[in-house]
Amino acid sequence: MLTNYLGIVSLTENESKLKSLTATRPLASIPIFGRYRVIDFVLSNLVNAGITNVGILAPTKSRSLIDHVGTGKPWDLNRKVDGLYIFNYSYEPPSISDIKLLKSNMEFLLRSRKEMVIFASSYMICNIDFKDVAKFHEESGADVTVVYKKITNEDEHFFELPTLMIDQNLNVIGVGKNIGRRTTVNISLDMFVLSKEFLIDCILTCLENGNCIMFRDFIYKNVQNINLKAYEFKGYVGCINSISSYFKVSMDMLNVDIQRELFSEERPIYTKSNDSPPTRYFSTCEVENSFISNGCLIAGKVKNSIISRGVVIEKDAIVENSIIFSKCIIKSGAILKNVILDKNVVIDENATLIGHNKNPLVMEKQSFINLSQLKEVKRV
Repeated sequence: MLTNYLGIVSLTENESKLKSLTATRPLASIPIFGRYRVIDFVLSNLVNAGITNVGILAPTKSRSLIDHVGTGKPWDLNRKVDGLYIFNYSYEPPSISDIKLLKSNMEFLLRSRKEMVIFASSYMICNIDFKDVAKFHEESGADVTVVYKKITNEDEHFFELPTLMIDQNLNVIGVGKNIGRRTTVNISLDMFVLSKEFLIDCILTCLENGNCIMFRDFIYKNVQNINLKAYEFKGYVGCINSISSYFKVSMDMLNVDIQRELFSEERPIYTKSNDSPPTRYFSTCEVENSFISNGCLIAGKVKNSIISRGVVIEKDAIVENSIIFSKCIIKSGAILKNVILDKNVVIDENATLIGHNKNPLVMEKQSFINLSQLKEVKRV
């Protein structure tokens, strides 16, 4: 177990293609798979490796995140010694810079008794064993180890992410960007292993030179100056950096093989509990290949969809290939296909919303759709 490691989760992530879901929350607290949030996966991966000291760098819009994570109890991080820390403040105006957030909260690093660090982001959805990554790093003698995934057929949902050029000894010799021209690319998963001393030196060097505001940018720009090794992760990875990628990753969960890998019994994914009653299925309902959380009332037809807690789907309503966040109401006769409903959305009787499977229609939080506003919305 990684008892000498601390975890740092940087939420300074690119949300430009997720604005309809991140208007009031960070990417990390977007609901996913019905009852989870995006950040649950990286937190669970850290805890499953034996890490008991985790810091979250959350620059803006932190209310939803803090409400979900709380004291860290679901991850056994509500401790008197070590535990969970959320840093959503700085001595300077808010900015997307984990270097400035780390500098403003340097005391967290200096006071920690841990000597090693796992530095990660939240937007890569996977179930990874960080113990294996740490073992590889320690045996390699590298300054930094970065985790990567080999992607074939130019997966569009990893578009514009950093790519690694790796030699036969697993040394990173260059860093580029995935622009879709290569058949196979090594995508960086923004997960790094390094010593705390090296991290502090990186922070101070960035501030001194003023040429990098992000930790990962500093590492990538100094490939020739540091000993950077690459560790290949061969399991499932879902990247959430756009509405279409979020929709794809969510739909992937309906694949039984992917579901079993992500929610492994050996490395469970923890989340905030919600004591909801069981879902009630009425005699008029039809449910096929869907994930339905507790506390719902299902009287209509649900197919290939993910339904969060407390959703009401009335008789003769049809929900297909859609993601419904908590507390939504879909009234009788409504038709939803390839749609994402944020929390507390009400769809009136006989309304029709149709999106595209690669460009789903998104209804923002607390929207109300009725026939006086529209008879039918389609996206093709």
